[in-house]
Amino acid sequence: MLIHAGYTLTFDCNAPTPVIAMLNLHPSRLVDLRSPYEMSIGAATDREDYRDAFGNICTRLMLPTGMTTLSCDFIVEDSGKPDPQYPADQQPVEELPAEILTYLLGSRYCDTDRLTTEAWRLFGGTAPGAQRVRAIVDFVHQHVTYGYCYARARRTAYEAYEERVGVCRDFAHLAVALCRCMNIPARYCSGYLGDIGVPPVDIAMDFHAWFEVYLGNSWHAYDARHRIPRTGRILMAVGRDAADTALTTAFGWARLIRFEVHTEEMSALAPRIVPRHDPLLAHDGILELVV
Repeated sequence: MLIHAGYTLTFDCNAPTPVIAMLNLHPSRLVDLRSPYEMSIGAATDREDYRDAFGNICTRLMLPTGMTTLSCDFIVEDSGKPDPQYPADQQPVEELPAEILTYLLGSRYCDTDRLTTEAWRLFGGTAPGAQRVRAIVDFVHQHVTYGYCYARARRTAYEAYEERVGVCRDFAHLAVALCRCMNIPARYCSGYLGDIGVPPVDIAMDFHAWFEVYLGNSWHAYDARHRIPRTGRILMAVGRDAADTALTTAFGWARLIRFEVHTEEMSALAPRIVPRHDPLLAHDGILELVV
């Protein structure tokens, strides 16, 4: 399956403003690109790509005074299959790799200290591993009511549990926090998810948030917002929570005045495009065409 996706973001700055953008594809999806992939910047500005502590590709920019548009349009190949669901086992904490342990700890939006007692009350009787994760996904999906009108940038997992409303990031935060309370490593994910294989919804397309759990020595995707496995998930960034995967972080005054996201299945075949070398060393976005 080929998926056509991209974004357009326009900012208005009252002075030159440094920005960090996390709008690149996750390194794990670069091999699936079937077209050139490069951020287009509607104003002359310096840019630098780097890897953060979680392995995400980030872009440093200096936005000039006035309006600047960031955009990207690309084609990526996908398996066309729904998220795989494996009956994976849960590893004891003492057997987990050291680099995974951070995903057991509380974080900015996943306040595990306020949810641990309730998590064990709710899920202590479930079988460890994939069955327990599925119980958490089902609970969050039923417990929280979704709606754009409920969006609040500072809502934590505990507050989502108490208020029982939220958007996709709140579903992800609550599920991540509950998994961590049950000693299941979990990380927050951001990316694209179109209406592929499901009836389209009559709301504007947006980026999406879901989560992954570490079971059986690998990461597995789950989505408490949609509950059922979905097709066409395109990962951009991972982290402890939304604070680690912010789409843009401005170090100054920058007003977002345009925000558009698109992602849809394509029926036509496209030639394969692969990076000529590491994108962190290729700031001009040079790609090699492989037919």
